[in-house]
Amino acid sequence: MRQTMPVRLSTAEETLIEQLKSLGNEAEAERISVAGLPTRRVESYHYTDLKTLLKAMPPLAAPANEASAPALRVPGAYQLMIANGAVQSAGTAPAGVIVETSEGTSLSTRDDVLVHLNGAMAKQSLNLTLEGTVDCPLQIDRRIEGAAAHSASSARVFVADNAKATIIETCSGSKAAHVGNHASYVSLGKNATLTHITVDLSAEEATHFSTTEYELAEGSKLRSLVIHAGADLARSQVFARFAGEGAHADFTGLNMVDDGQHRDITLDVHHAVPNTTSKETFKQIARGRSKAVFQGRIVVARDAQKVDGKMMMQGLMLSDEAQILSKPELEIYADDVVCGHGSTCGHIDEVSMFYLMSRGIPKAEAQVMLVRGFLEELIEPIEGDELREALNGVIEGWLQGGIQ
Repeated sequence: MRQTMPVRLSTAEETLIEQLKSLGNEAEAERISVAGLPTRRVESYHYTDLKTLLKAMPPLAAPANEASAPALRVPGAYQLMIANGAVQSAGTAPAGVIVETSEGTSLSTRDDVLVHLNGAMAKQSLNLTLEGTVDCPLQIDRRIEGAAAHSASSARVFVADNAKATIIETCSGSKAAHVGNHASYVSLGKNATLTHITVDLSAEEATHFSTTEYELAEGSKLRSLVIHAGADLARSQVFARFAGEGAHADFTGLNMVDDGQHRDITLDVHHAVPNTTSKETFKQIARGRSKAVFQGRIVVARDAQKVDGKMMMQGLMLSDEAQILSKPELEIYADDVVCGHGSTCGHIDEVSMFYLMSRGIPKAEAQVMLVRGFLEELIEPIEGDELREALNGVIEGWLQGGIQ
């Protein structure tokens, strides 16, 4: 009889197991004890080997005594905060916004280690119900405060039928080697319209994990944008399911990766019904000895005819040592669809650089101008001048030397 060799656990895994046991979650502790964290042998983590990359696991986060100022301010936004996993009190909600809390995670059951861990560790979820047209942006500020800590947070958003809203989620905190595992479940009702933006602005030594699940009903419209601009190690997962005909989504994302950093955006889009459309546009910029990863998959179910899905990744390397990895996939079971994917990668165009420099523009400034043009496609469609200005400020901060 063949026996399975036990997994050799890292220090981070051993600490994680003890933390799960202390929370009373023996089942998840056993899962990690048997399988460990994902390695490159797990297809969805092929480019992000957590067993190797996650060097240490800090203690579980204690309640936050006080929170520092938001890392990103959006003028006119209604502010909500989750500090060290706990939902904080907020002011009077604007018209059409109902704020509640519940116990546990917002995510559905999914065979993914970050989803399992969030379910095991998140104690409280922020729940938002959005009705009608919400005039101001809603900002969910997720923070990990104090000394280095391991924290999980959760939010659930329901956009009612015919409602329209904009949500920006920011992840940040004190300057320490935190490990954050953040979750969002977003459900769009019939003919609902939502812009949903997540921005990682964690400290340079931090590790950032996030999972977002979308459910799109008939006629709904979604614009999703993920921006990585903070943590040393980051992985954002986006899972989307088209459940109603006529739904459309624009999935966009930006990895900005600096020397020594590893950042991963992984996307899984499931067209479960006919007559749905999606467009996936992701961009990656890497400088120094860094690694930027994009994994994207479009799945079209057997009965999902008349689906249109287009995926594109564009990478820009600002140094010879940078690595940009891309794995776009199509999994199509229907026979009447229009789907495609593409991936390009290269350095800044030398002809364009020569043109700008010949007009008297210094090299560094010319490079920044070309990068701004490269990214404009992601930011320009966002409604609201203040919100676009805030996002451009994040990009500008990275271009001028990174988030401080």
